[in-house]
Amino acid sequence: MIVIMAPPAVNGNAPLRYFTADPTLVDQRGLSPDEVEQCLDVMNALRVWREADRLLSEVLRRYMKLNDTDMRAVRFLMHMQDAGRPATPKDIAREVAISSASTTKLVDRLVAGGHVTRVPHPTDRRTMCIDVTDATRTAARETVGHQHARRFTVAAKMDATERATVVRFLTALAEADVPTGKLAVRATGNA
Repeated sequence: MIVIMAPPAVNGNAPLRYFTADPTLVDQRGLSPDEVEQCLDVMNALRVWREADRLLSEVLRRYMKLNDTDMRAVRFLMHMQDAGRPATPKDIAREVAISSASTTKLVDRLVAGGHVTRVPHPTDRRTMCIDVTDATRTAARETVGHQHARRFTVAAKMDATERATVVRFLTALAEADVPTGKLAVRATGNA
């Protein structure tokens, strides 16, 4: 069980805060000191969840013997197969944002590891498709699938209003995380 913890103290001093409440950066207008603390508690809980998610992803990658890009590619291929849509190396390259040369290496690694197979495209004889093997699909279902089911259970235990609030919060947070200013320039590669 993971417990949301207060930030650790540093050298016996006050706890190290991972998020700032500096009023020159954070708009605190209309918030009481208790409400500012609650906002910081939300940010800390989110930080704890992100760390738990990172650790889980690391464990799953090690279990599946895949790096992050390979794992993303396998996940994408499984979604494509579930949707009944053929997936080509070009589709993989676009999905995981890598070059065609890197995609060839990725597919070669996944084939050598027994995770995927190359199969003929159903309508284009010149193109090969990539399918996830039954063994990898089973391993993913028994690991990642069970972890996702546990997350679903957390959401299912909330009432409709709570779920709507969480969706609204996470959607707004995703919008707030779109890079702006100097970061936007770096994100587009136009430095």
